[in-house]
Amino acid sequence: MDRTTGSNALVGILTKQKALPFILIMLVVMLFPETAFYTPYNLLDMLNSSSILLILAFGVTLTIIAGGCDLSIGGILVVSGILSIKLQSVMPMWPAIGCAIAFGFLVGFLNGFLVVHQRTEPFIITLGMGLLLTGVAQQLTDAHPIPSTNPDFMMIGNGYLYHVPNLVIITAICFVFFAWLMRYTQFGRNLYAIGGDYDVARFSGIDVIKTKWLAFVISGGTAGLAGFLLSSKLNTGSAIYGDLTALVVNCGVVVGGTSFAGGIGGIPQSALGLLAFGMLDNVMNMLQITSYIQILLKGSIIVAIIWLDCFAQRRKRELV
Repeated sequence: MDRTTGSNALVGILTKQKALPFILIMLVVMLFPETAFYTPYNLLDMLNSSSILLILAFGVTLTIIAGGCDLSIGGILVVSGILSIKLQSVMPMWPAIGCAIAFGFLVGFLNGFLVVHQRTEPFIITLGMGLLLTGVAQQLTDAHPIPSTNPDFMMIGNGYLYHVPNLVIITAICFVFFAWLMRYTQFGRNLYAIGGDYDVARFSGIDVIKTKWLAFVISGGTAGLAGFLLSSKLNTGSAIYGDLTALVVNCGVVVGGTSFAGGIGGIPQSALGLLAFGMLDNVMNMLQITSYIQILLKGSIIVAIIWLDCFAQRRKRELV
């Protein structure tokens, strides 16, 4: 392999894995200051802190690869979390949790119906659904946090198994499942085909409506799962938890290398994108960077990488 070929290969990797350079830079930067960044406790805590967003990202990745997006996950997150607590007053804990997750699947079903079956704009529909659900959450809580009185419920999101947080274990299981789903099943391959070219996928015999619809259902169910886990972790249900969640997760997925154009990316890439955000928060906190500078830096990174994604897609179209 000559130098030019090697350079092109490196550029190709960095273009597909947009979060990787940022992660490597942060890892190198944190070698110099005297902090607890490289301690096992901090690295595990970083994974634990990112777990809810990672679970959300796995579901959202399916909709983005299929050429859509899901901005309703913040609303599903808060309503499912509130339901998982409130329903325990009328039924046992696990059926209440099951109903909360089922609510997420139901909203995903409605999103899929409106976006796929009715051929509406996914950005507008899911954004509106998220705002609607935030209003529902405020009505359910009267705009006040609802605490849980069940210690078993709290231990789901705060317990440990062999010194590993439950949330990290659940996230790892979700990662393996979704990575398998996208890589080794016909459903996953069909999502890539639909995102690559909807009409070609339809003419090749793929049931594009059913497949893309199911992606939104799974995304909603995943948000329902994340909602109950968040309420368990915080031992509280609140309408304010999901204010910026949808934007952060969708941007994190794209930062990882899953393109809004559809048909490009995957679960490992999305995980890298959200981990980059989680690591950035951890690094800035350890370096004692003020909160408003943190917001400025994170926003700048999001803008830069989304621009890079759009630029790469434009160049790709020009070369075809």
